[in-house]
Amino acid sequence: MAGYTLQRAVEALSDVRRPAPALEPDPAEYGRQRRAFMLAGIARSLATLGAAAYGLGPLLEPAGGAPEQRPRRVALVAAAFTASTLLDLPVEYVEGHVLERRYGLSRQSGRAWAGEQLKSTAVAALIAFPLIEGLASLIEAAPAAWPAFATAGSVPLLVLANVIAPTFIAPLFNTFAPLRGALEENIRALAARYGAGDATILRVDMSRQTEKANAYVTGVLGTRRIVIGDTLLDNFAERETLFVVAHELGHYVYKDVWRGVALGTLAAGAVFFGGNALAAQRGRSLATAAGVGRLFFNGSLITLLAGPLLAAFSRSRERAADRFAATATGDAQAGVDAFTRLRQRNLAEDEQPRWMEVLFSSHPSLKSRIAELQHAG
Repeated sequence: MAGYTLQRAVEALSDVRRPAPALEPDPAEYGRQRRAFMLAGIARSLATLGAAAYGLGPLLEPAGGAPEQRPRRVALVAAAFTASTLLDLPVEYVEGHVLERRYGLSRQSGRAWAGEQLKSTAVAALIAFPLIEGLASLIEAAPAAWPAFATAGSVPLLVLANVIAPTFIAPLFNTFAPLRGALEENIRALAARYGAGDATILRVDMSRQTEKANAYVTGVLGTRRIVIGDTLLDNFAERETLFVVAHELGHYVYKDVWRGVALGTLAAGAVFFGGNALAAQRGRSLATAAGVGRLFFNGSLITLLAGPLLAAFSRSRERAADRFAATATGDAQAGVDAFTRLRQRNLAEDEQPRWMEVLFSSHPSLKSRIAELQHAG
């Protein structure tokens, strides 16, 4: 993994000095590279966590397997977070910025990308440090029962995440403005039919980061928002945009956020209980930086194994939202047209390799979604 990181660092430095040239818009090649980067990322993450938890970690644990003093534990977690961030930076630059720019999917400068990375790292640290320390303190206070308490505690955290992320974190990275005009009226009329007529309808400058088009609807604890990217508004016909919004509204109507909270709680339980069983070592407390590292490593393995089930659930909800949008708009052909345009604009493949869809993909293939809408029409 050190060699891989070094290779990406060399590529990043080379690109900073002389930006790599643009590439032809080839969905198959773009998809192949993204899959290769994803698999490398999984392997790199597991190798790094494993080395830290089972290699370096035991050398830094308190003698006799005792819990770690809080200042030392926080310092070690902060050091691990900082080291990981620095090592990931060139990899993220090449795989997250250079690739998108070369395929014409981003106009963002390297400096703007770096600024957003710095901001997102700060936000992640502010969220992660208290949660990690809280988890370690819980393990120390209730060494036998902590998985149950942590699983129960994941419910309010997941709900709050669905409120805090769109309301307070997203505006740190983009500008949101009220949508006005005939489209806003049509969207509000559609939303009103399903109990969301009072939602705030916003335009967001997604083009700041990407050329890809998207929209989303949030609706937890009274924070109903319909958010549409300028890349969608400026490049799609109104009927196509209305279909995409109707699809996202379908997730709201079917309470997919709450389904996600329930599924997330089950996944958290599997990680906490399973990770505890795998990471526990006789005579050694998990309430240490290394202990938490072991827990995260084994939790990552469990999450990876559960990935196909989570992906299948997500794909089923996407198909349900497609059917909802076709019924709500009465215009399945608008969905066909929208997905065709998304395929071109997002450089999306008609079909991914079967293994990719089964193991990892949260969305069905565009080919199957278009075919289902054509049949519905």
